[in-house]
Amino acid sequence: MIVRKYRLKRGWSQRQLAEMTGVTTRTIQRIEQGHRPSIETCKALASVFEVDFHTILAGQSNPEKYLNDPDNLIEESQSLSYEEQEALIYAKRIKEFYEVSVGYILLALIFFVLFQGNSIILLIFSALGLCIVIQGLIAFEVVGFLSPEYERKLAEKRLKRKL
Repeated sequence: MIVRKYRLKRGWSQRQLAEMTGVTTRTIQRIEQGHRPSIETCKALASVFEVDFHTILAGQSNPEKYLNDPDNLIEESQSLSYEEQEALIYAKRIKEFYEVSVGYILLALIFFVLFQGNSIILLIFSALGLCIVIQGLIAFEVVGFLSPEYERKLAEKRLKRKL
């Protein structure tokens, strides 16, 4: 979650962060979902965000484990608080809701116009297939009309302060 916080704070997309760190977009997505990054990836992220390596490492798993180790002391203020995690999750869910809603409304209108007299089966399967393709494009940020900046603003609104 700390990687997501730093990324949104700077207004970068996952793709931009991936390019700056030299990893794939999928790797950034996995890290933001809570998967543990490699040591090399942690170093690259720390370099890009201009923070200590241990801040990234501790922010990705159990911070207490690293706070107790004298070699890996970090400042508690660098990790995400519960409220920040909750606000980031909230902002992500709202963003995804708007993206999916707009996509489905547009698809419904398109299919209504194109398939007025055709079979309902063709209409249903065509709509479902196209919905799956569009949802995939949105999920992998190939198409993202709501930017990371919008997501950051939603999180800040929920927290009632800056990230």
